[in-house]
Amino acid sequence: MAATPELAALSRSYVESLARGLAVMRAFREQSDRLTLSDVARITRLSRAAVRRSLLTLEALGYAESSGRYFSLSPQVLTLAQAYLSSSPVPRVAQSFLEKVSEQLGQSCSLSILHHDEVIYIARSARKRIGSLHRDVGTHLPAHCTSMGRVLLAALSDKELDAFLASARLESHTRYTIIDRDELRATIEKARRSSYSLVEQELEIDLRTLAIPIQNASGRVIAAMNIAARASETGKKRMLDEFLPVMRDAAANMRPLLVG
Repeated sequence: MAATPELAALSRSYVESLARGLAVMRAFREQSDRLTLSDVARITRLSRAAVRRSLLTLEALGYAESSGRYFSLSPQVLTLAQAYLSSSPVPRVAQSFLEKVSEQLGQSCSLSILHHDEVIYIARSARKRIGSLHRDVGTHLPAHCTSMGRVLLAALSDKELDAFLASARLESHTRYTIIDRDELRATIEKARRSSYSLVEQELEIDLRTLAIPIQNASGRVIAAMNIAARASETGKKRMLDEFLPVMRDAAANMRPLLVG
C-alpha cells in the first residue's frame, strides 16, 4: 500500500533522535529520581546504545546529571515547563482566581488541561496542601477517574469521546473506580449536561473532588478547575451548595480575560 502524502511528509520531518531523547526524559516521571542506563532502557523499550546517547546528550546540554551508574534530571528541565507556562496566558490569568477560591473555601484549587488520556496540572493554589492532596504543576493524572478529566472529556465531540473510550486504559485505582466503558460514558454525559463533575474516591480513598469547565472568551472549553477535599471532612451537599457557586463565579469572571 502506497504511503499517503501526509505520511510521507511526516516520515521526512520526523526526527527520531529527538523522539528518543524526549522518551528518555519521560522515563523519570513518577519513577525514582535516579535511574541507571538499564532502568531507562527497560522503561522506554529502547536499546541501551540509544539510551546512552540520549542521556549523554542531555547531560552535555545540562538537562541531566550523572553520579556513578545513576542518572537524574537536572533543575534545568524546569525551563522547558516554564517556556509553556510563560507562553500560555491561561495559567497567568487563572492563578489569582485559584488563590481567591482556595482562600474563600479553605480547600486546594487547581487548573488542568486534557492531554490524550490524562489531565496535566497547569496552575495550583498554594493553600492547604496536605498529604496526597499536594499535586504540583506538571502532575499527570488519569482523565477517566478524575473530576477535571471528566468535565474536559465532556467537552469533546461525540466522535472524539468515542475514540477516547475505545482506546483509553481504564485502570482501577480504588474499589470505586468506574472502569466499565458504558458506565463511564454515562457519567461523562451527565457532566456534560450539568457542567460539573463530582468524583467520589475513584482515584484515591477519602478524596472527593469537584470540577467545572473553564471557557475562554469565545466559549470554548480550554481547561478545568477543581476543588479537592477529604470526603470524611467535607460532604457532597456542602461541595455542591457552597463550593460550586463560588467556582462558577470565578470561572465567569475569568472568562473575558481568556482571549483566543
